[in-house]
Amino acid sequence: MNHLLPQRIVCLTEETTEWLYLLEQEQRIVGISGYTVRPRRAREEKPKVSAFLTAKIDKILTLKPDCVFGFSDLQADIASLLIKAGVQVTVFNQRSVDEIFSVLYQVAAMVGQAEQGLAQLSAMRAELDAIAQRAAGFKRRPRVYFEEWDEPHMSTIRWVSELMGIAGGDDVFPELAQQSMGRDRIIASGQTIVEMAPDIVIGSLCGKKFRPEKVAARAGWQDVPAVRNGQIFEIKSADILQPGPAALTDGVKQLHRIFSEWEALHG
Repeated sequence: MNHLLPQRIVCLTEETTEWLYLLEQEQRIVGISGYTVRPRRAREEKPKVSAFLTAKIDKILTLKPDCVFGFSDLQADIASLLIKAGVQVTVFNQRSVDEIFSVLYQVAAMVGQAEQGLAQLSAMRAELDAIAQRAAGFKRRPRVYFEEWDEPHMSTIRWVSELMGIAGGDDVFPELAQQSMGRDRIIASGQTIVEMAPDIVIGSLCGKKFRPEKVAARAGWQDVPAVRNGQIFEIKSADILQPGPAALTDGVKQLHRIFSEWEALHG
């Protein structure tokens, strides 16, 4: 029955590539996103055929994929061009922790690895539960501003907000996290963030480095608890802003370590 499964897969974003490698199905991948860094060896082994909002359609077609995985409405135009060219495209739109688990299971099933996928996902879920249990022992939970972009200021997406909650912190903009589009999470004034008085600021910017010293130097931010106490951190976007395995493992562990160290000082 193996011949009924997709044999030539193009992954337009990083999380499906990482997941197929974890499932030991990387031989099926014929093209990846240029932003892929997990696993590192994928960059040497696979042709890079897309950015996030753009793709080399001609190059993808020459690879003769029988399946293309994409993510979100932001890749709708790429998907449309490939569909019109006769390619099978599956675009996922996961925004929450539960939706990430669901999509990863679906991908595992599509490549005939439902059982192995379920075992790995169960282990990830158990680790999240263990982190939540440790965080439940906090005497105080830090208030956290997670910045996904700096100019303009943009608060973070739903799965990151949920992972912060699991890790023991409270998102200061939980209502913005429910907005799936980045433009709807823009905070018009830095003063709004200052007034929220976050205990911790975490930045994760796609495509450029987050610089804590620049945050600390923002006008009017000197009395923000996070700035006053030196609690400004970066988590690499590849570890937290991809709605896949990285966020559920490395990303949440980094959040929990930051929150645990804060709680040890302030709890």
